Amino acid sequence: MRQLLARFRLPVFMQNTRLRWIAFYGLALGLLGVITAFMLNWIFGLIVLIAAVVVLVVIFNTLQEISIDTQEFIADLSYRIKRGEQEALIEMPMGVLIFNDHQRVAWINPYLQAYFGDTEVLGKSIASVDQTLADAIEAHAKDETYSTITWADKQFYLLVQPELNVVYLMDVSHYAQIERDYHNEQLVLGIISLDNYDEVTQSMSDSDISTLRNYVTSTLTDWTKDFNTYLRRLNSDHYLLVGHLSDLENLEADKFKILDTIRETTSKQNYPLTLSMGLAYGQKDINRLASLAQSNLDLALGRGGDQVVVKAENEEARFYGGKTNPMEKRTRVRARMISQALQELFSQSDQIFVAGHRTPDMDSLGACLGIRRIAQMNGKKCWIILDEAQQSHSDIQRLLQSIDNYSEVKDAIITPADAANRATDQSLLIMVDHSKPSMSMAESVYDKLQNRTVIIDHHRRGEEFPENPILVYIEPYASSTCELITEMLEYQPQEANAMNKIEATAMLSGIEIDTKNFTNHTGTRTFDAASYLRSAGADAELIVQFNKENPDSYMQRNHLISRVELINENVALIAGEDGTTYDSVTAAQAADSLLNMAGVEASFVITQRADNRVGISARSTGEVNVQVIMEQMGGGGHLQNAATQIENQSVTEVRQELLNILNNQAAEATQDAKE
Repeated sequence: MRQLLARFRLPVFMQNTRLRWIAFYGLALGLLGVITAFMLNWIFGLIVLIAAVVVLVVIFNTLQEISIDTQEFIADLSYRIKRGEQEALIEMPMGVLIFNDHQRVAWINPYLQAYFGDTEVLGKSIASVDQTLADAIEAHAKDETYSTITWADKQFYLLVQPELNVVYLMDVSHYAQIERDYHNEQLVLGIISLDNYDEVTQSMSDSDISTLRNYVTSTLTDWTKDFNTYLRRLNSDHYLLVGHLSDLENLEADKFKILDTIRETTSKQNYPLTLSMGLAYGQKDINRLASLAQSNLDLALGRGGDQVVVKAENEEARFYGGKTNPMEKRTRVRARMISQALQELFSQSDQIFVAGHRTPDMDSLGACLGIRRIAQMNGKKCWIILDEAQQSHSDIQRLLQSIDNYSEVKDAIITPADAANRATDQSLLIMVDHSKPSMSMAESVYDKLQNRTVIIDHHRRGEEFPENPILVYIEPYASSTCELITEMLEYQPQEANAMNKIEATAMLSGIEIDTKNFTNHTGTRTFDAASYLRSAGADAELIVQFNKENPDSYMQRNHLISRVELINENVALIAGEDGTTYDSVTAAQAADSLLNMAGVEASFVITQRADNRVGISARSTGEVNVQVIMEQMGGGGHLQNAATQIENQSVTEVRQELLNILNNQAAEATQDAKE
């Protein structure tokens, strides 16, 4: 029976399900028609039968031809696809390598073979043929998408399918070159400012001014030509710099040595002139790029000048220069203008909040007392934000004890939580002696009054800065924040109540401590401010009482000094013990003491703080920029006085991180000296 069925071949179309059902339905309809016709009349039925047979034969033949043509088309298409796949593997512009389970090359297409030249690769291990390619395949074997690699002096997209033992390589060197060209040709805008041009030239003759101006312009022009950039003078003390990103990379590699050239040459001529630059890139919008360049210049000037700030939008700033102490260039006119602007803001506010930084010092708390007095002179209620629960040094504790005798001042001191509850949309927040919201005593109040914030500080401005302050008064040239606020006090309504003894004493104490008894970072304006405070009732004997050292603090400081180690001959480093808490002021005093050692140009004291963070107090004689070093570790300050606090690290770990930075700087200095 099976043999009989095997011999009986169904029509080709019957092998297709859809055509088979069409034939079945056609036959059924034909039979139904014939039966109906015979029931009506046998002659009519016979005619219908003959017609049905003819139609069915035509339909069957047509279906048979369609089925045969379809099979032939499918067979031809299958052949062409298979042949296309084979030719594609051989001819397509993509490298294909098939390897076996032992990492030996089983097959390679001609396109990829061309990169090996005449080298025989079949049957050999990939590593023996090319170790670089083998390493790349191993490194990216588990990647879900393609990876970019460099091989054979070209760039490729590499995709590995480990389940099939297949590697695909596409040469994208041409597109990579286009990408590099696009990157290198991005527009860079820079604004160059002569920091102290007005101060230097105010006593010079016209001919000397012309000579100085010509020297600076010609020197800058030669410098920009060397780096393929364009320079255009905007006015007497500003220039526009235009270049490409590749030029900027060369400038950064050179570390903007033009700053040293201008400063050193003009200093020899007794006209010490310094430059500051703000450079921006990464923006298609020219107006936005120019605005960013100006913002970067403002940052450089806010940090004291004589430096370069390079920054793209949404990227961290890069700093160059800043090797010298800023030259004093603020004027009493500016102090008066700021004082008047502050009075106007007071008149538009329902209440004033003033806050220093966490772990307050005399300058911070003294500045708060000074602002409270200015607010009172203008008829406004001012609250001093202070968290007395925080551990503070003995001088602050003694000051707060003395404030207990001044009920009006004592009642104005509130906690951060209380301040946040009292603040309204019409309140004004003044941040003194700091500009970083993250280190503010009133961080929660700042979050509420971001658009109603005033900054008054004498530290160099850092990258972290309030986004939209209503008024900024940052003067790195000043000795202290108390000095700045004392000058503003002189322009307040004279008929108002004058400062009391404790306010004047606290502010003078802040100046004395920040200047190390008027021996460091002082100018004529510093002594003018001190004289004003003395005339306002500052008590020198009370300052001595505030600054007396506790026996425990004295012993701690001497213990720290006994742990000193010398790094690179001119750097002294102290690292306290892990798990032992030291007072931050004691650590700062130890850092100051180390500068009295012969040959020491910079000192660093690393200690565990009471808040479980590790603090570093950094000091310098001016030869080493400790601010730049502390900024690399998340802190900041001045060229000669800086600090940082680090979380989630031990003293030992922080010490090693600092050593790495110091060693890198020493290596760079050695390299620069060779060049």
